[in-house]
Amino acid sequence: MKNAIAFALILSGLAAPPSVLGMYYTTLIIPIIAYSIALLGLNLLFGYGGLLSFGHAMFMAVGAYASAVLGTKLGVRSFEVQLLVAMLASGTIAALIGLLCLRYATIFFSMLTLAFGMIFHSFLFKFYDLTGGESGISVARPSLFGMNFTSISKTAFLVGPFYWYVLGVFLAMFAIMAVIVSSPFGLALKAARDNERKTAFLGVGVFKVRYVAFVLSAVYCAVGGAILAVSIGAADPEQSFWTQSGNMIFIIILGGLGQLFGPIVGSLSFTLLQDALMANTQYWRFAMGAALALIIIFAPRGILGLITGLFERKR
Repeated sequence: MKNAIAFALILSGLAAPPSVLGMYYTTLIIPIIAYSIALLGLNLLFGYGGLLSFGHAMFMAVGAYASAVLGTKLGVRSFEVQLLVAMLASGTIAALIGLLCLRYATIFFSMLTLAFGMIFHSFLFKFYDLTGGESGISVARPSLFGMNFTSISKTAFLVGPFYWYVLGVFLAMFAIMAVIVSSPFGLALKAARDNERKTAFLGVGVFKVRYVAFVLSAVYCAVGGAILAVSIGAADPEQSFWTQSGNMIFIIILGGLGQLFGPIVGSLSFTLLQDALMANTQYWRFAMGAALALIIIFAPRGILGLITGLFERKR
């Protein structure tokens, strides 16, 4: 019941028409949705699986570059095709490196994912003909369900058809994740997080469960990366840098680790707080760090945990 109420509240805010939100906040919500989708995947691995990855910005960059290369260099403007290629590419890379990384479940796993992320970051710089080097690649406006929308401006495209398209993708990805975490697979993943040895003794293939979660998390990140690339109009190597992975981890903790709505609450809170501080002070980085530190200290379960705790106390 709580989840249904929370979902209705979040959906009512996101689904407010652009005429109500205004053009600026509508364009701001698209990156929030993109990060929410990516963080749903990372939360599956980290929050439910207990595996801390410092390389998941790499998978977001795979999605961004898939959209950029297909649309700008190969002329494939269909966003459905771009999303499909992004998911397949990211899932394939995750399937390969997961065979090595998931041999470990402690700090060694985190370090291996960081290493692969940095290798990919270097790849984006070195293979200039494909990736554009440090300049990156501009992202051409995609078509949606075969419609090109060439008669309207880029801003009108983003706040109009693309906004509703992205919202639809988010709802579908959220519904799938809700089924995953409540399924026997999700329960096995949480059991492996809490007690790996006992879970294996009960006959659960711990490696297989974690492997599938790793691939799924990469696919979600690729979808978020492709959407983000279209919204900002470029795919850039810095999107794969390890600090971006650190931001993703921090946003999940901020929203509520291991909670289905945590990534959405964290992404929304982080983006709006950053935007408000940047608009009001030149020392916004200091203010941002102080504000987030206070939230983490006084709400260790994240914003969502703080809110649910207050409701439980009141009841």
